[in-house]
Amino acid sequence: MSENNSDYSRREFLSRSSIGLASAGFVGVSGNLMLGKNSKLSSKNAQKEVIFRTLGKTGIKVPIVSMGVMNANNPEIVKQSYEAGVRLFDTAEGYQGGRNEEMVGSVIKQLGVRDKVIITTKIAEPRSRGRRGGGTQMSKEQVRDAYLSSFDGCLRRLQMDYVDVLMIHNVTSAETINNPGVMEAFEILKNQKKTRFAGISAHPPTDFVLNEIVRTGFYDVVIIQFNFTMADDKALLNAIKNAAEKGVGLIAMKAFAGGPRRYRGEMNYTAMLKWVLQHEQITTAIPGYVNFDEMKESFSVVSNLEYTPEEKKFIGDENIKSGMEFCRQCSECVVTCPKNVDIPTLMRTHMYAARYSNFYQARTTLDEIPPEFSLKACASCVSCTARCSNSVNIAQNIDELKLMYV
Repeated sequence: MSENNSDYSRREFLSRSSIGLASAGFVGVSGNLMLGKNSKLSSKNAQKEVIFRTLGKTGIKVPIVSMGVMNANNPEIVKQSYEAGVRLFDTAEGYQGGRNEEMVGSVIKQLGVRDKVIITTKIAEPRSRGRRGGGTQMSKEQVRDAYLSSFDGCLRRLQMDYVDVLMIHNVTSAETINNPGVMEAFEILKNQKKTRFAGISAHPPTDFVLNEIVRTGFYDVVIIQFNFTMADDKALLNAIKNAAEKGVGLIAMKAFAGGPRRYRGEMNYTAMLKWVLQHEQITTAIPGYVNFDEMKESFSVVSNLEYTPEEKKFIGDENIKSGMEFCRQCSECVVTCPKNVDIPTLMRTHMYAARYSNFYQARTTLDEIPPEFSLKACASCVSCTARCSNSVNIAQNIDELKLMYV
């Protein structure tokens, strides 16, 4: 996209993104929260017929809807979520530079309910974080000590003595799953009672990651991206079934497919959430809501997963599925790029920035990519030849990333 295109400036794109996100109900960290004045959900009513499921072999029972806290920056949302009936809160070391953990910890401490909630947090594997590897290899001892040190920071920010599930963040390979330094750190932390269970936050190839976790038998819980646009992914569905049968606790993220992109009709978020949770192998979903209305809408499905006629129509509409332009992170697009750019991570960056308005997470994700495979490699291309095997408009997303970051 040329720099002299006055009809589509950087400022205009950011403005349009914020307006679109607000209308969709997904304004995040950098956007304005749309707080409903009369949106508090009665704890008594919310918990009347809540469906609970067991998180695999951990034995933990939680409501089928939990909270992914990544995009939220208002502690009242966390507080009201607990009062509504949410009992599992998912955060990570890197969310908002640690401020996300601080917010979760402060609210749980203020409420005095540490023994009544399940806290999951995540730390990236201590190594080069770009998908293409590189950097100096760390010894097992160095990896172990770095992971333990990072987790000490998590506990300080959370103001807690332990977490229920500690996870390796953004796992894509068997090498990471079986990293002996991280596995030794998990064993130490379990013995010290600083974490009850070990887990993985899985990114594609998710079916491979799940199958490898089953093979190793080491991990207790996995967070996976799972939504209705992935209904035709038989390999993933089989891996989910296999993992659940082996006692792996499954938590679903990206239930809303990252929010709308090309589809401009009215979104039906309860339909999307019900689709995920109708797969009984999924213990709970962690929608990333950021305001009271979204919280109420998400938690409204906890007692009944049957579709209304409108929800059923929405889920069955193939035009809506393709219009979501959800990137499955399958990496099939990489071979269509002459510069071998890490397109999946760029698409994830775009999702955080343009759909979640979470510019901190977008910047962090972008910085994970080695420069030669990142957005700068796209700068000299007049037009993008990369193609998605599903429905993502890669060229448009990259052009929009250039407006923000190049």
